[in-house]
Amino acid sequence: MCKSRGLAALILTLLLSNTLFAEYLYKDDVVQRDSFTEEIDKIGSELYEKTGVSLYLVMVRDLDENQSIAGYELALAKELPQPAVILSFVELKKQVQILASPTSLYNDFDKEKVLSPNATFIGAVVSSIMFARSFDDIKEFMSNYGGVILPVLAERAKGDDIVNKYAVAMFNGYSEIAEQIAGSYGVELESAAGNENKMAIDVIRLIFYGVLLLFVLKYIRGKFFSSRSKVDEENSEK
Repeated sequence: MCKSRGLAALILTLLLSNTLFAEYLYKDDVVQRDSFTEEIDKIGSELYEKTGVSLYLVMVRDLDENQSIAGYELALAKELPQPAVILSFVELKKQVQILASPTSLYNDFDKEKVLSPNATFIGAVVSSIMFARSFDDIKEFMSNYGGVILPVLAERAKGDDIVNKYAVAMFNGYSEIAEQIAGSYGVELESAAGNENKMAIDVIRLIFYGVLLLFVLKYIRGKFFSSRSKVDEENSEK
C-alpha cells in the first residue's frame, strides 16, 4: 500500500513538473519546437520568481469566426492566475496583441514600443515620409519606434523560414516585455535576450531601413525633377 502511494506520488510529481515546464508558452499551434518552448519557459519562470508576474505567450493558427484577438485574450485572462500579461499571435490573421491584467501592469512595460511597426529611428523617418498626412502624424511616427515583433513579421520568408520568422519575432517580443517588467521591479533577467542580441537586430534593421530610406529619397528626387522639368517645358512653350 505504501509502495503504491509512493509510486502514485512520484507519477503525480512528474506530471506536475511537465505541466509547469511548459506553462508560460501557454498555447503553441505555430512553432511547435522543444528548444523554443524551453527558452520561453526559462524566461517566464525567472520573471515570475523575481517579480511575481506571469508572462504568457499564446500562438494560434486562427480564431473562431467573429472572435477578435482582444476578446480571445480577455477569455484567457479569466483562466489564468493574476497578475498576468498575455502576448498573443494569430498566424492566419497576422495579428499580435498584448493584454495586461490587472491594467496597472501596463505601467511596467511600453506596449506601444513593443508593438511598433518601426524597429529603429530611421524606420520611423521612412514611415513618416511615406505615410504621414499631417504634422501630428509625423510626430507620432517619430516618437514610436523600437518595435521587436512587427518589423520581423513584415520580412519576406519562404518554406521553413516562415516558422523561423515567427519564432524570432515572438521570442523577441516575449523577451522584451519580460525585461521591461523586470526593470520596473529593479531586477535583471539572466535568461532574457540581452543587449547584445538587441544590438545585432538593430544593426540589421538599420541597414534595411537605410537602404529603404535611400530608395524613398531617390523616388522623391525623381518626382521633384520630373515636375520641375514639366514646369520648365510649359514656360518655354509660353
